[in-house]
Amino acid sequence: MTARQPSLKRRLIVKPLIFQLVISLITFATIAAVLLRLDSGGSYADEALTRIAAQAIVRNPQGDLAVRMTPELQRMQRDAPGLWFVAKDDAGRTVSFGQVPSQYASLVAALDEVRYAHLRGGPRELTAVVRQETGPVGPLTVIGHGPITTITWTVALFSNMIVVPIFLVLALVTIVATPVIVNRSLAGLKRIAQEAKNIDANRRGVRLSEAEVPREIEPLVRAVNDALTRLDEDYERQRRFIASAAHELRTPIALLQVKIEASDSATRQQLSATVARLANLAEQLLDLQRMQHDGPKEVVNLADLVRQTAADLAPLLIAAGKSIEVLADQDLPVRVDRGAIERVLTNLVQNAVEHGGNRVIIRVHERSFEVGDDGPGIPESERERVFEEFYRLKPRSSGTGLGLNLVRQVVERHNGRVTLFHAPGGGTIARVELPG
Repeated sequence: MTARQPSLKRRLIVKPLIFQLVISLITFATIAAVLLRLDSGGSYADEALTRIAAQAIVRNPQGDLAVRMTPELQRMQRDAPGLWFVAKDDAGRTVSFGQVPSQYASLVAALDEVRYAHLRGGPRELTAVVRQETGPVGPLTVIGHGPITTITWTVALFSNMIVVPIFLVLALVTIVATPVIVNRSLAGLKRIAQEAKNIDANRRGVRLSEAEVPREIEPLVRAVNDALTRLDEDYERQRRFIASAAHELRTPIALLQVKIEASDSATRQQLSATVARLANLAEQLLDLQRMQHDGPKEVVNLADLVRQTAADLAPLLIAAGKSIEVLADQDLPVRVDRGAIERVLTNLVQNAVEHGGNRVIIRVHERSFEVGDDGPGIPESERERVFEEFYRLKPRSSGTGLGLNLVRQVVERHNGRVTLFHAPGGGTIARVELPG
């Protein structure tokens, strides 16, 4: 079993997604490196300190601010032993926790004028953050120092916050848009694929359309069309050769027949069968050539066509000690190439005479006819093979192996069907069914 080729759509979706992700990561990593290079402060105070501090501040019975040790504050102090903060409410009351550096003592008076700030530089214990928060006692402005966050993590977090949404948007656009783009781009390929399916040996001059084909595929389509052109030219040369050879054979065969007619009976008996075989082969070669050019179709009475053909063949059968009979009931008109169907019937009768018995019966029913004989019959296992080119039921048979193959080709070109089956009383029946 041939392995299934990978989907072009999948390649155009998955690979660009991977490429976009890699480019996005490289881009934002570069931006982060530049920001780290430009930054001179080195570290930030964790902004979570101001929220935790605001939640830990309460009022005592006198209305002043006081700090109660909450679990969060206790954990933060454990993680950052140098933790300190100062909080100020709208009334100007303040409260402090831990050891506040003297450098920030003068800043407390103006603390309510600052909404947000990061104080950096110098020793790490002087790194501080200022934010306005709301706690149990109401609005507060808090300045403090606690856990330290380096700029590397800050920039990394910021980069991820930007990279992830952008990548998701790009992925969504790629997944949705790429199949649409691919389908439109490959519409021409789907059309020429359908055109290629319709190419067969009976249609000459068919070419794949080069319109609306992607530029990258155009050389392949052009190469296929060039190959079809070469095949058509070779086929035409072969057809002309067969036709010419068949026509050239007819003249010497006719001369042989005349000479045999004038010879003594002993010589005639030896040569007449061989000459008849040559004549039949030449006619079948001509039939092969004729089939490439369908004749005009006309509406005919099938029973009349069969009777006329049987009448033309009767003298030959009678001379060979055979008999032929036509049985026709009510028939229907058929639209066929009259000459081609006559050749079909002639081949079937000749095949019945050569391989059958002494009696040939042609039955016509509506749009079908049957040619039966009283010979030994054809084994069921051989009934399909006898339609192959040059296949002979008996290796030493005098037939050419082309008759039944020509019959099938002509019938199929009429969209009909030909079948062989065993006759009830012995022998073979060939049935030809034609469309209306």
